[in-house]
Amino acid sequence: MVDIRSQYLRLQPDIDNGIAGVLETAAFIKGPAVKKFREDLADYLGVPYVIPCANGTDALQVALMALNLNPGDEVITTNFTFISTVEVLVLLRLKPVLVDVDPLTFNIDPDKIREAVTPRTKAIIPVHLFGQPADLKSISEIAIEHGLAIIEDNAQSLGAKCNDLDGVRKMAGTIGNIGTTSFFPTKPLACYGDGGALITRDSKLAETMDMIINHGAKVKYHHEIIGVNSRLDSIQAAILSVNLKNLDDFIARRRRVAAIYDERLGSVPGISTPFAAEKNTHIYHQYTVQLDPSIRDSVQKQLKEKEIPSLIYYPVPLSLQKAFNFAGYREGDFPVTENLCKSVLSLPIHTEMDPEQMDYICTNLLNIIEHE
Repeated sequence: MVDIRSQYLRLQPDIDNGIAGVLETAAFIKGPAVKKFREDLADYLGVPYVIPCANGTDALQVALMALNLNPGDEVITTNFTFISTVEVLVLLRLKPVLVDVDPLTFNIDPDKIREAVTPRTKAIIPVHLFGQPADLKSISEIAIEHGLAIIEDNAQSLGAKCNDLDGVRKMAGTIGNIGTTSFFPTKPLACYGDGGALITRDSKLAETMDMIINHGAKVKYHHEIIGVNSRLDSIQAAILSVNLKNLDDFIARRRRVAAIYDERLGSVPGISTPFAAEKNTHIYHQYTVQLDPSIRDSVQKQLKEKEIPSLIYYPVPLSLQKAFNFAGYREGDFPVTENLCKSVLSLPIHTEMDPEQMDYICTNLLNIIEHE
């Protein structure tokens, strides 16, 4: 699905030099490499504050802790996402309120958010899924109307752009009160292990989140609030600095792959290719098609026989996960999400794909669909 090794070999001199620099200084925690990366990422995103942390899940948890929410407060989020978005809410004794998604973009449906707001609602977590930002303009209008905070889960869409409340295009993750992201090895901006970051324009939130990731301390051994241990290590920061310089090129390469898929698959009966909203930039963290549920699993099996990887993001809605049985959701509560879970299939897409690979994937997929 992602060829990390080939990307590394292409960038090997810079990556190796970055790692060697950290080894030479032996500043493995909160070293110069971390400071440089956080400054570089803040500059790239056009924000004053970036707080690196250990992973994307921690970023979500730290963001919620910084908002000082109370047990039982409701947070609205999407039913079609990875478990970490909701996992942290439960761990903090907040109440996740799941809503359905837009059938075209797969992102959280603002109309469903509006229907779900109650007096106990305190925040919204839109997830910018598969590389395409959610409708932040509409979500911001709802947040302002009801006095709600927005935490953008931007683990899959760093580098994408979307419209803010005034219609101005800004980087995804920079419009809400807090943005969070992940640097997991398969992400648009990736390291070679776990890593994450928080993004904000609010100086007070930045100060609080910086303290939380360091055991609640500004000064070592002086703990002002309860925090966690969630720091990005210097070796990963050095790798990220190199990859950040190449992020726009990474995105352009992914978009070229997506354009070839669109051209080869876009008019084929039985295949629904990704919808890209004009107001947003789609950076194609995943290239996710929809197939008839009656053939989806068979198609995946036959692709595997041809040594073509594919994945299903996500096979089970959060509302039907065993871990969330306590929430009381039932099958049929979220028709769009439930249909997507039965029909989506993500095809390989990465920065190192060549024409021969693309042709092999498309030719075989088309042949399989034709004979289904």
